[in-house]
Amino acid sequence: MLGCVYFFGVDCDKGDITNAWSTWVGLIVGAAIGAVVTWWVYYRQKKISKKQDELLNHIADLEENNKTMLNKVLSLEVKIEAMLEKIK
Repeated sequence: MLGCVYFFGVDCDKGDITNAWSTWVGLIVGAAIGAVVTWWVYYRQKKISKKQDELLNHIADLEENNKTMLNKVLSLEVKIEAMLEKIK
């Protein structure tokens, strides 16, 4: 398939070089596939990380709102108790 190709000091008349070529082709194809898979995993992790950050920020906002509401309820309770003391 490759015909007579000079490869790292091996002449065609000295032996078959198809194993060497298949090794290099395998390495190049493997590196390309590895690069694509690595990029895809990195992209997915980045996307998931961004969603997790948004979710954590939303939870922090909800927690702050809950604290504010709790403080209002507690201050209302104090006011009600004060009014009840005046009535007694």
